[in-house]
Amino acid sequence: MSSKYPVVLIAGDGIGPEVSKAVVNILEAAGAPLEWIACDAGLAALDKGKEVMPEETLEAVKKHHVALKGPCTTPVGKGFTSVNVQLRKKLNLFAAIRPVRSLEGVPTRYENVDMVIVRENTEGLYSGVENEIIKGLVTSMKVVTVDGTERIARRAFQYIQKREREKLTVFHKANIMKMSDGLFLKSVEKIHQDEFAEIPYDTQIIDAGCMKLVQDPTKFDVLLMENFYGDVVSDLAAGLVGGLGVVPGSNIGFEDAVFEAVHGSAPDIAGKGVANPLALLMSGVMMLNHMYETNGDKQIHAAAESIKAAYNKALAEGDKTGDLGGSLDTDGFAKAVIKRLT
Repeated sequence: MSSKYPVVLIAGDGIGPEVSKAVVNILEAAGAPLEWIACDAGLAALDKGKEVMPEETLEAVKKHHVALKGPCTTPVGKGFTSVNVQLRKKLNLFAAIRPVRSLEGVPTRYENVDMVIVRENTEGLYSGVENEIIKGLVTSMKVVTVDGTERIARRAFQYIQKREREKLTVFHKANIMKMSDGLFLKSVEKIHQDEFAEIPYDTQIIDAGCMKLVQDPTKFDVLLMENFYGDVVSDLAAGLVGGLGVVPGSNIGFEDAVFEAVHGSAPDIAGKGVANPLALLMSGVMMLNHMYETNGDKQIHAAAESIKAAYNKALAEGDKTGDLGGSLDTDGFAKAVIKRLT
């Protein structure tokens, strides 16, 4: 019998506690040997008189190295830094990885989509360096470093090797931003030539690449891009397969990793028991796979495979929540998945 592995659970705000509870129930039913360490962030933390990103939550992730996070709300216009931005910066979670694939039972205008967005997570236009030069004139600094780019490029190529993917495509705008995107592109190309020359590789100017994405997303496999582009394109790609409610998300560094639902906290439906837990569940499966790669525990791997097969079967057989055209509530979908676990 495997020992239990500690995982920090940040339930989040709005629908976060509801979907988190459903996912915890499914992971436990699948036999995942996890011990949950409950921590706060977002409005849930503020309501308890804490900072929006409490130091104790950061320390818990640093101690246990893995977290599952529901959607957190950052108050708008009140001077609070985003929970997600703080997690990425303070834990050096430089790689955001978001798989996007078509799901049977979730019809869209596209079929057989199967791509992965790899996003540099700490630099670019989201570096947070903004200045008001004079009244009416504000600048935002786009930060690109060789070290930051090489580490995300290396992570993308390693992902392709581990998951037996086919090729890497880099989205950029180096034709216009010749220094910043130019440095990003040159740094990725160097890592490719020096360390991963056997992996097929190409580039796309981002506007043309986005056009091609919506023309035929099946032409793409693994996409790599800087922070702002990755934020936009990963949501665009999610829209190709049914939206943010059907895609997982992860933020990974050298030591720590946070897996999260990438959709919002949906306060309008909070407490009604109708939220779809699928995105957080899929993120939970990503978390289990990450843990298996780290510790080699076959019970962790078996749980991940069982859950993925179960939610795929549930969707294919029409057991879905209302947002996907079904009739199940949050708990009903969790039970439908648990019923199909092997």
